[in-house]
Amino acid sequence: MDVTLDARRPPAAATDTPTRPTDRTAAPARSAAATDTSPRPAAASDAPARSAAATHTSSRSAVATDGPAGPAVATGSPTRSSVATDAGARTAAAADGSARPAVATAGRVRTAAATRDPARAGASGSEAPAHLRPTVTELRLSAFAAHRAAVFPLGPVTLFAGPSGSGKSQALAAYQALAGLGCGSPLDDVFPDPVARVPETAVPDADGRRGFRIGCTVDGPVGPVRLDLAVQAEPELRVVGERLSQDGQILLSTALRDPRRRSVQAGWFTGGAVGVTRAPLPDDRLGTALLPLRVAGSTAGQRRVLAAAEQVVVALRSVFPCDPRPERMRGPVTPGEGRLRGDCANLADVLRRTRHECGTRHALLAAAARTGCAGPVAALDVRVCEGEPGGGDGAFGAFQAARTGLVTGLLDRGPGRPATELGRLAAGELRFLALALVLLTGPGVLAVDPAAELLSARQALTVLADDLDRGLDRRQSAELLRLALLSGARGHIRLVGAVGEDTAGTARDLPGVSVVDLSP
Repeated sequence: MDVTLDARRPPAAATDTPTRPTDRTAAPARSAAATDTSPRPAAASDAPARSAAATHTSSRSAVATDGPAGPAVATGSPTRSSVATDAGARTAAAADGSARPAVATAGRVRTAAATRDPARAGASGSEAPAHLRPTVTELRLSAFAAHRAAVFPLGPVTLFAGPSGSGKSQALAAYQALAGLGCGSPLDDVFPDPVARVPETAVPDADGRRGFRIGCTVDGPVGPVRLDLAVQAEPELRVVGERLSQDGQILLSTALRDPRRRSVQAGWFTGGAVGVTRAPLPDDRLGTALLPLRVAGSTAGQRRVLAAAEQVVVALRSVFPCDPRPERMRGPVTPGEGRLRGDCANLADVLRRTRHECGTRHALLAAAARTGCAGPVAALDVRVCEGEPGGGDGAFGAFQAARTGLVTGLLDRGPGRPATELGRLAAGELRFLALALVLLTGPGVLAVDPAAELLSARQALTVLADDLDRGLDRRQSAELLRLALLSGARGHIRLVGAVGEDTAGTARDLPGVSVVDLSP
């Protein structure tokens, strides 16, 4: 949508007073930038992107290019995306070139997806029932680093594969950035190096501005909701356009009117006699995350906006980026609240907690350790380090450790065999144990801050694991995929990871795993 600036029109005052638009939909906000900075309205499907894909009977989903122009970021030459199914059918989808350029992108993104996602399609290939838990079902990288017009469907277990430089880590970084913004974090925290996210060949406009565009679709009780975001990286970091939409209806639209002000002009759907409410929002935050604090919910339209915004925020906040660091997991740790951190450095403390509070899951973890660790494994245990007060093994020792001593994790090797401390395990074994623990637990055991507006039983936690199979052998990787499918089938844990070709080859033969093959 091409919008121009009316320089004579002053920015709206900081008020929540509704204004009367010319129609019943949210009017597009005007932008002070020379380029279009607001997202295009999203239809139920990406109409501009045309693709025909041969589908497999196992309901493999196709990856299409991003059709809607989204927030204004200049596009270079359109890139093509090829979609492959089991039958070997390939289709070429041309990206929509109707968007007015603001950031030029280089490179070609070709995506072949092998998808088996029982949550998205039934056995007969029909539409699946509505998602009961808010989940991100699609990631869009319209112009982000090496990606251009890329759309990635996300299932319960989604793995990005491809050679070095194909953009696997960048896709996960975009997801993590959206999650951070959904938690209310400012742009500076989410993008510490924003210029690195700008497409390499992006050409600045007359004012020296460059940026990037990302977005996602969140499915849940209210149906699919689209979020598109445009971020200016140079000369200063700020949000310049945001759009929240559902079924073609724009629920929130923001745009930069006056570059001298640290705010964007927002308009959200109200309905009734008044169509749109306008007010300024800060340009360093995600507007969708601020809507529950600004929208009263007194009309049916406002309640629709609130329901959509809260669904998106719940899904984005329910994310746990995980990168186990074996060098930090070897030593004893101080007992704490027993919530696993992203680097898994406090693994021993979490084992102490799960051993006494989560007997069933702890037993499943011990069973997984028998597959992923060398030698016999009878159980997983903890003990107080020698020389600490209140020492001793077993339950009493763990209780004393919680009060006074340092805790170390152990592999119980069985009767007559000495236990093995975690510090003696190989790096791959430590990473395997940490990742297995993450997949078998939930928000109560992981250091995440899920949304309090929804019961934990109605939320799904997504684990982001870049370089998931680093240091793992095929046996360990296969066991982690089995655990991910087990947890994904229950609907509480989802996995999005980047893997090497060996793990991807194993995953392609597993029903329920979506593999997205990227190429530079």
